[in-house]
Amino acid sequence: MNGKIACRDIEKGAEAVKDINKVVNKPNLVVKHLNLASFTSIKNFAQDILENEPFIHILINNAGVAACPKSSTDDGFEMQFGVNHLGHFLLTNLLLDRLKVSAPARIVNVSSLAHMICSGINFNDINMDRNYRPIKAYGTGVTTYCLHPGAVHTGLGRHLGSSVGSFVGRLYEATSKRFFKSALMGAQTTIHCSVEERLAFESGLLLLVCMPA
Repeated sequence: MNGKIACRDIEKGAEAVKDINKVVNKPNLVVKHLNLASFTSIKNFAQDILENEPFIHILINNAGVAACPKSSTDDGFEMQFGVNHLGHFLLTNLLLDRLKVSAPARIVNVSSLAHMICSGINFNDINMDRNYRPIKAYGTGVTTYCLHPGAVHTGLGRHLGSSVGSFVGRLYEATSKRFFKSALMGAQTTIHCSVEERLAFESGLLLLVCMPA
């Protein structure tokens, strides 16, 4: 068994591998470049995987962009919609046939509960050019799962200060360090969806903290 860590920042990916090596005995992990804000990068990554990996048993989609200042992907889409939705959709579809021939295989989408506070997508203004609001833009044989990992202290809220105010950004940073889960604990539902044997015959589930919602 081997794994690929797909990262926009190769150096940060290498640091993650070092951390994993400290707690796992000789994991076979390789860092690969993947920028989900670029269809070209996604296609190049998928081609590399398909050319070198005869089987794919688990695909974890875990992009991390939220409440960022208004910006666009390389292909002209609003950043959060382009990365969190279109990027994952394209990557999954490019790898789907390989997942099928590798069955049993799983697709795990790391999400959140932000959809509960956001309105639907306006397809007449898909990039929110008319009235951009970062929080609103954020939310809107193979088994699949979607999960909310809980409140986790990561870099996901790094743009809150610039998008909704410096006070909110500082408050988020202070409270998340003290009250949110660590990255290790926050990863448990993702791991659960990836390897839990009891989920082998379930599909289309939304899980909250390792339990079906």
